[in-house]
Amino acid sequence: MSAALALRRGGFDGAIAIVDSDPREPYERPPLSKTLLSNHASLLKPIVDPATYREEGIDLLGGLGVCGLDSGAHRVLLDDGTALDADRVLLATGVAARDLNLVSGPRPNVLRLRTADDAGALATWLARGGPLVIVGGGFIGLELAAEARRAGIDTTVVEMAPLPLYGPAGPAIGQLVRELHEANGVRFHLSTTVAAMNSTHTSREVHEVVLNDGTRLPAAVVVVGVGVIPRDELARSAGVATDGGIVVDEYGRTENPWLWAAGDVASQPHPHLQTRGRIEHWDVALRHGEAVGLSMAGQLTALDAPPYFWSDQYDQTLQSFGRSRPGDTFVLRRDATPARFLGFWLRDSQVAAVMGLDCPREVRAGKQLIESGVTITANELADPDTDLRAISRRGALAKPRTEISQGISGQPADRHAGSPRST
Repeated sequence: MSAALALRRGGFDGAIAIVDSDPREPYERPPLSKTLLSNHASLLKPIVDPATYREEGIDLLGGLGVCGLDSGAHRVLLDDGTALDADRVLLATGVAARDLNLVSGPRPNVLRLRTADDAGALATWLARGGPLVIVGGGFIGLELAAEARRAGIDTTVVEMAPLPLYGPAGPAIGQLVRELHEANGVRFHLSTTVAAMNSTHTSREVHEVVLNDGTRLPAAVVVVGVGVIPRDELARSAGVATDGGIVVDEYGRTENPWLWAAGDVASQPHPHLQTRGRIEHWDVALRHGEAVGLSMAGQLTALDAPPYFWSDQYDQTLQSFGRSRPGDTFVLRRDATPARFLGFWLRDSQVAAVMGLDCPREVRAGKQLIESGVTITANELADPDTDLRAISRRGALAKPRTEISQGISGQPADRHAGSPRST
């Protein structure tokens, strides 16, 4: 949606069609895990007002899948046997949930959480009560654990790493997050994996999760949140390079000038990544979609803003800007508690990333430090009395940046002629 609206703001006045296998109008995905049990109405919050499609001249083709791409004829082949002619095609196919593949055939109470259908099924199962076993201690698993505990459901998280969020946040923040959840009644089984899921002979429902250390966990519902895989099949079938995502340049172009890619599925060069890669965050998808949409309209625009994400857990919000790398120095502010903390990653005496729980002003100041490139010491960052915003003003921005507006709700860009006629 962000790319389609940016095409219009960029001056493209030809036909635009959005093809989506989901028959519903495009809806926001973050509420699926953040407000699953507390606010059912928000589960189908539309991305834009439905009138927008008509006002912007966008054809929404819901309930249709794409079964192939004919690069030679510039046609998109749909699974109902029809085809669309297109001068340019954007692949914004996202990612799919990874499976454990431990059971043969479907198990009705073993669920994933990617779509509104998944969320509806999960809410129905959880209405019956627990125990709930969540496999995966990442953001989705922890958000769901928080929602379940708020509803009084017995909840256990199984994670192969030594701590939750160990990969993106490291051991210090991982330990604080663990303590936050344990204080709310979540049990963790860490540094372990699932070896089997047992069901009775008379039912296909799983009633027990067996861990590789022999632990047996009773389960009424099992949710698997062990990562994702890019939905890059169409790109591969069209002969486009992939490397764990669809390979694009800084403007979203693949090696095939007919095909572009944006969002979670795109393997992009980004100044905050050590090497090209995918960034699986809502805000980045929004901004990357806008940048690529403008580029498709003829206004070449690169996304270089520090990657941002947030995660709602209980009544607190975890936020982060930037990306850490191996070799960075981690600094935790000295007043950190499981209910409120702030951490930084230092690289060459400059802030490369910041993550904080329930301290939005300080996290925003951390973003300013990242963008300014000002030098700062670990002692200054660790001191709760340090005025981070004053330090960020100590130096000018390292270099001028191409600002990306707030995507769908942003201000229109200048119109630009010479764009293709159909996308």
